[in-house]
Amino acid sequence: MKNTKAILETPGKMVFKEAAVPEPKNDEVLIKVEYVGMCGSDIHGFEHGPFIPPKDPNQEIGLGHECAGTIVKIGPQVKHLKVGDRVAIEPGVPCGKCRFCREGHYNICPDVDFMATQPNYRGALTNYLVHPEAYTYKLPDSMSTMEGALIEPASVGVHAAMMGDVKPGKKIVILGAGCIGLMTLQACKALGATQIVVVDVIEKRLNFAKKLGAMEVINGKTEDTVARTHEILGELGADIVFETAGSAITAAQAPLIVMRGGKIMIVGTIQGDTPINFLKINREVSIQTVFRYANRYPVTIDAIESGTFDVKSMVTHIYDYKDTQKAFEDSLNLKADIIKAVIKIDEL
Repeated sequence: MKNTKAILETPGKMVFKEAAVPEPKNDEVLIKVEYVGMCGSDIHGFEHGPFIPPKDPNQEIGLGHECAGTIVKIGPQVKHLKVGDRVAIEPGVPCGKCRFCREGHYNICPDVDFMATQPNYRGALTNYLVHPEAYTYKLPDSMSTMEGALIEPASVGVHAAMMGDVKPGKKIVILGAGCIGLMTLQACKALGATQIVVVDVIEKRLNFAKKLGAMEVINGKTEDTVARTHEILGELGADIVFETAGSAITAAQAPLIVMRGGKIMIVGTIQGDTPINFLKINREVSIQTVFRYANRYPVTIDAIESGTFDVKSMVTHIYDYKDTQKAFEDSLNLKADIIKAVIKIDEL
């Protein structure tokens, strides 16, 4: 077996390096990676470097954490998976010992080892990787490994919608129709909501939101987002507003859209300071941040398998492993065309 990995040499430049095939530890599996989804955090990392730079300037930076493939070797203590199983991985491995892990909130474990970020910056753009069995999930026979790679972003949407307590009859606004916004839309639909308004500035994304079941869409570039949401949903506004764009602009709009006693769910990664008009939300509005997911992979896999979630049609661009550099460049330069891009991993 030959192994290589794609590494961020400097912002804007990916290079390939040869690498040893890792050996699975007692509770780990060795996976031949087949597909890696391109997340907004990966694209940010490609352009600017990681959100949290490593302490060591010589630290090797890998990108990619949405991945699936086939098990080719298992450690001696692996009990529930076997060679030949097609699997998806949950990329964050928590410590399992801290208060947050013990309480079931392992996604906020301060010592979590999350792929392509601190502390190891180990990316999924490689031929072979090892991962603990506990955070590796067997795919149903009907699910492709490409779909398996998208379980990770779908789980973000599921987690956000479930934390927001989405129910039938709730009026919802989703600010941002990128991958996470569209996953959140599908999760809200799966939980019974029908009055869903989606906002973005890219027409292709808005058209896709309509296809996935949005009641109405708003182009924030050409329309007054706040006025239009009230026109559609009524004077009181939305029960729940999801900020999924990762933008200070949309985050500042959320208090102007949410109704009294409603919820603002901050799903996107927003850098810097965001001004919030608290006078607009001092009628018992809740602001809840959403960080990745916890305990959501099983329900997300079921939703995709049942057809409740459509992740396959969201993939608009597939790149060969050898074209990783182009995949990242296109993701920066063709934002109006790309809904979701994936990289198909094969030998160079």
